[in-house]
Amino acid sequence: MYRWVAVLLGMGFLAFILAQDAAWASETVELGYLLPLWSVLPFVGMLLSIAICPLVNSHWWEHNMGRVSAFWALVFFIPFLIAFGPKTAFLKAIEVYLLDYLPFIILLFGLFVVSGGLILRGTLRGTPTVNTVLLLLGTLLASWIGTTGASMLMIRPVIRANEWRRYKAHIIIFFIFLVSNIGGALTPLGDPPLFLGFLRGVPFFWTMRLIVPMGFNVVILLALYYCLDTYYYGKENVPVDASKNLSLRVEGLKNLFYLGLIVGAVILSGFLAKHPAFADLKTGELYGLPVLKIGEETIVLPYINIIRDLSILLAAYLSLKTTPQIIRRDNRFTWGPIKEVATLFAGIFMTMIPALAILHARGAELGLTKPAHFFWATGALSSFLDNAPTYLVFLTTATSLGATAGVPTTLGLVDPRMLMAVSCGAVFMGANTYIGNAPNFMVRSIAEENKIRMPSFFGYMGWSLAILIPLFILDTLIFFR
Repeated sequence: MYRWVAVLLGMGFLAFILAQDAAWASETVELGYLLPLWSVLPFVGMLLSIAICPLVNSHWWEHNMGRVSAFWALVFFIPFLIAFGPKTAFLKAIEVYLLDYLPFIILLFGLFVVSGGLILRGTLRGTPTVNTVLLLLGTLLASWIGTTGASMLMIRPVIRANEWRRYKAHIIIFFIFLVSNIGGALTPLGDPPLFLGFLRGVPFFWTMRLIVPMGFNVVILLALYYCLDTYYYGKENVPVDASKNLSLRVEGLKNLFYLGLIVGAVILSGFLAKHPAFADLKTGELYGLPVLKIGEETIVLPYINIIRDLSILLAAYLSLKTTPQIIRRDNRFTWGPIKEVATLFAGIFMTMIPALAILHARGAELGLTKPAHFFWATGALSSFLDNAPTYLVFLTTATSLGATAGVPTTLGLVDPRMLMAVSCGAVFMGANTYIGNAPNFMVRSIAEENKIRMPSFFGYMGWSLAILIPLFILDTLIFFR
């Protein structure tokens, strides 16, 4: 009782201070200029809760993560509502959930369901060589079916191949590094930031130029992984029976068609966004269905969102209806991982509002002039914030530098070196934390559901600091000087 009274008083105090900053606001002042830097504290609280609560009391966290997510969302939203009024607050919240969170969860849901209907039968044994090949295959797939698609498709075969092993957390960590992030650098299908770039006019195949830095990182990480896995493999006590690596077969192949339907829907949405029947080609505004009017503002659900999301849901429905239940049972398919991701990211998306608004308004004030600046600024923020809008902010900043030649976009010309730095920063450094990219948390949840003891939030960051940061420093010296 007293705790909640204290929380409400705290919210009232924050709202009072916010109101002083917002009192002079006009309709023409961008939100990011009005919000103080400390308005990101609920987002910090959300991240610390994800990091610390499972360590302190994992049982309590499993049963209360939804309450924690809602708590931090309200800690931001209630003062925001009081200070800026219902129109601004509800307009921003509905936009975030309807236009950002809902498509995010629908895509994850569709890929989660469809991938759960595919199973690799047989006795593939997780030796260092086999695991390296599986990671390479997933990395190559990521640019063509997305990091989320490749992660959901490959994580269960990797887990099943290594089910007999004692030491396997490192396998999942490198899986997140490679399949869930770095592998998605070559096409706009690979990662949401690159897809946003495509929608803003970056040519579809321009991102193939990232093959050199991506290949450099993949080779180093796979070589390091092979050495590390060989070390752990030598510590296993289970004898190896090579004769059992036989009779491999894939069941549930119709789900490959459903996966193609999801990927096709994403590709189609990108091309429709450039068609005059679905968008104003001068302003880039998408035509859509008016769903809510608040004051003079109308929230519009773009037609391309409706087409894409309904296609994804159709693929998930067909997968559930046509895949034999024994496949999902043998895959140990449950709804736990998608529920956990949906619950936590509901709070993350709400509490990210001030961070992204401030970044959008003040990003140009950061003094970024060199490729290395853009690589690290984009990457550092993409490690914790949604890497898609972060990419867009720094792409916009890069176009404001006045390049006289380069890659044409709807935002203006951008120097290819700057565009490469922004793209690599957003894609590569999403691997730095569990929340840096959508599939990271999902892969971790599936691994833990299969009794793999994964590092904590900070424990995982220890791996990324030890392995990825030195690699990204090399990237800077070689590619972004």
